[in-house]
Amino acid sequence: MAVSLSKGQKVDLTKTNPGLTKVVVGLGWDTNKYDGGHDFDLDASVFLLGENGKVTTETDFVFYNNPQGGNGSVVHTGDNRTGAGDGDDEQIKINLSAVPANIHRIAFTITIHEAQARNQNFGQVSNSYVRIFNEESNEELIRYDLGEDFSIETAIVVGELYRHGGEWKFSAIGSGYQGGLAALATDFGLQVG
Repeated sequence: MAVSLSKGQKVDLTKTNPGLTKVVVGLGWDTNKYDGGHDFDLDASVFLLGENGKVTTETDFVFYNNPQGGNGSVVHTGDNRTGAGDGDDEQIKINLSAVPANIHRIAFTITIHEAQARNQNFGQVSNSYVRIFNEESNEELIRYDLGEDFSIETAIVVGELYRHGGEWKFSAIGSGYQGGLAALATDFGLQVG
């Protein structure tokens, strides 16, 4: 049975699941009906962070245009441009045993593509969640439902996997940003042109 988290909670992932190496992080959301005339395109992105909380190279930013990072240990399975349908909208596969030693944290984010131009924000998004499941057994291990805490934000750091004492843990962060993906990328140490 999956552990259900609230904002700010941390939970062990590998210690309580010995031998776990391959996980899938699924992110999902629904968009509310509104009269803006534009489709919503939400994107899941992953930042592989060093000890200082910053990416060490541009390839440590994993998203639909750079679907692999960490020497292939983190793989984005593709862009879902509509969010339609049930289940996960986007997924990231992670081989925990192959993540390079210099990566201390793996941050998961959801952003709204062209939010400013389309006058969109997370106040128009509902049922956002992140879940982690065992790739081999499909057993759901961790789930974090974000709730409706966001109104004007265009980017959310959903949560992160991080190393602690040789094990991997998950932290439910749920913090929103204005400024979309560019603001996140700058915070995580990328040069945004």
